[in-house]
Amino acid sequence: MAMAGGARDVLTRLLEAGNGVLRCEPAWVARDFLPPGRRLGLPENAYDVGDRGAICERWLASTTKADNRVGPEDEGLSHVVGEHGERLLLRDAVAADPAAILGAAYAASHPAGLGRLAKIFDYAHRLPYHIHPPQEFASLVGRNAKDESYHFLPGVDPGAHPETFFGVHPWIAEQSAHEVLLPYLVDWDSDLILRHARAELQVADEGFHVPSGVLHAPGTALTLELQEDSDVLSMFQALNAGRIISKDLLFKDVLPRDRDKHGERFPLGFVDWEVNGDPWFYENRHLSPQPVVGADGDGEETWVFYSTSKYAGKRLVVPPGGVHRLREPGVYSVFAWTGDGRLAGHEVRGGEPGRDELVVTHDAATREHEVANTGSEDLVVFLFFGPDLHTEAPSIAGRAR
Repeated sequence: MAMAGGARDVLTRLLEAGNGVLRCEPAWVARDFLPPGRRLGLPENAYDVGDRGAICERWLASTTKADNRVGPEDEGLSHVVGEHGERLLLRDAVAADPAAILGAAYAASHPAGLGRLAKIFDYAHRLPYHIHPPQEFASLVGRNAKDESYHFLPGVDPGAHPETFFGVHPWIAEQSAHEVLLPYLVDWDSDLILRHARAELQVADEGFHVPSGVLHAPGTALTLELQEDSDVLSMFQALNAGRIISKDLLFKDVLPRDRDKHGERFPLGFVDWEVNGDPWFYENRHLSPQPVVGADGDGEETWVFYSTSKYAGKRLVVPPGGVHRLREPGVYSVFAWTGDGRLAGHEVRGGEPGRDELVVTHDAATREHEVANTGSEDLVVFLFFGPDLHTEAPSIAGRAR
């Protein structure tokens, strides 16, 4: 809840106290279709949350509400906090004074706000094969599409199934044999739909770019994800981790009239068959770290989320005692993965929720600021940017696009 004086007054005080930088509380998100991987740093007894399921995700600097069947009204939404008990939803802060956070020009051209969602997902079993409807279909239910990208975090157990199924076998697209998937959606009793997909190993410090309209079943590696600001999906796999998933999730973002008229054929329309059946899918969607041109200081900056104008993200590694200088084109958020340091004058500490997450607003981001490693191990931080901010981010050098 915003304190007396309204959201704008609270935001003004927080920005003045933080010199344009806001600290975020962790936002934990429960899911009820899979058990948690228990690698998010919570106490063991904190993962299971009754009817809500279990804490399987952490959303970072989020203005997106988790679209769960049950749960608190603010699930998935980040709060910014002050040293004197101030607490305000980041979503409300952006709405109260967009220019103060985004900058006047960017706020005018991007009325949706930050326009991206970063998260960590942590599951004990592979996620079921599913798809995010492209914008033309997401618009039918008043939602945004959900292009997304992954980066597999190092130094943790990758879990039992560190491989992701993507797309469909090329012959399905080449021969327009799209209805080969239909019986699995109608019968809704097995996981055999995966026989038509291809699996790729989840390698630490690498990732993939997955546009809306691509079928995928992410593996168990602890995954940092950057995506469009949305929580839409359609589940295509019935049996997962020994249980049948509710078929309602196949139609989660389908209008009742379309379900009644077209049944299971309607979600098949979400599939971009050309991209799903691309024989060079790996080459055209795989993300390996790419150096940032013109980096300034002791640290190493690499692009880890790129090849799209919808969001971008970097990893910065600063060695012990090192100082690195940043000047960014606009607002960004920060997640510290390991190490101790200071970023734009604020303490960051990897592995300590509540001290590992910041929002650097436009004014602070666009002036030179320092990242200093004050600890004895590498300081590793990730920086997340919204649409159209980093035009120099690279593209995947694939076989064909």
